[in-house]
Amino acid sequence: MVTKARDLAIAAICAWAGYRVFLWIGFPAAPLTGATAGITLAALAGLKADLPVPLRNACILGLGINIGTAVTPQVLQGMLAWPVSLAILTLCVLAILFASAALLQRLFGYDRKTAMLAAAPGHLSYVLGIALASGRDVPAIAVIQSIRVLILTLCVPPLISVVFGATGVSVLPENVMGLPLLLGTVLLSVPTALVFARIGVPAAWLIAGMVVSATGHGSGFTPGRLPDAMAVAALLTMGILIGSRFASVPARQLGRYILPGLMLTVISISICLVGAGVALLLLGVPPGLLTVAFAPGGVEAMAAIALSLGYDPTFVAGHHVFRLMVLSVVMPLVVGRVGRQG
Repeated sequence: MVTKARDLAIAAICAWAGYRVFLWIGFPAAPLTGATAGITLAALAGLKADLPVPLRNACILGLGINIGTAVTPQVLQGMLAWPVSLAILTLCVLAILFASAALLQRLFGYDRKTAMLAAAPGHLSYVLGIALASGRDVPAIAVIQSIRVLILTLCVPPLISVVFGATGVSVLPENVMGLPLLLGTVLLSVPTALVFARIGVPAAWLIAGMVVSATGHGSGFTPGRLPDAMAVAALLTMGILIGSRFASVPARQLGRYILPGLMLTVISISICLVGAGVALLLLGVPPGLLTVAFAPGGVEAMAAIALSLGYDPTFVAGHHVFRLMVLSVVMPLVVGRVGRQG
């Protein structure tokens, strides 16, 4: 217990230090990207930062609540264009899955089932559950997927800022939510999240916070955003979650997975950029927003990046949750078919 508390305290210091450094150099989404970089370096040096599940859920719930406060009538009207972009996103998910799996088989010699699981563009916990049940190479799958998430978390913010000129202007309300309203929102969000998790909703804690917050904000009952300190704390915790994935991987084993992870990330980004380009031509949605929505990173991380860059986080979160839903349907079918063939 003492060791875990010490490691968690060190992780918090590393996350804060990374945040301050990235803020000083002007790196986009500094609380998230800086914390992720700091914790990744600490994890590779041997730090184990296993966040307690309640703290992890609280962080994700807080992020969902903050995203929900950005819902406006204009956002709701923009949802009418979602079916087209979601259809394009589905094609991108399938293209990434099969192209990446083929690469892992032909260039790196992975068996077909392991290749399919490692190639899945997201839904890591779900994919690892399938891998454990079927006796696949779990460390390879976990690390290859984690490399993709890490690279996208660190690279998407500067890419969007430089290429598309994201303003970084907040889309959140100017006023801060009062304490009684905040407590009420949290008290409603927690049981909602538990119900969502029970029925299998992807990213249940994020979606619950978004739904409750958006409902309250849109109806005028809970105006305002989260206090800045709470929002930053949620992003720092998210950075710890992402960076700490590398804590239990030996350096020798990690080196074996870096090249496959990098190549799969390049394939994923390339396909998503093509898909975002098609959606841009059809819908006229800002290219930076489409890029963040299509990039196969973590749901919570990409939504947080959208917030920090001044983009509609509900559009981004909606697309990423839909990607997880597609994978929830596709992966059992694909893996089952591969198993029957093998």
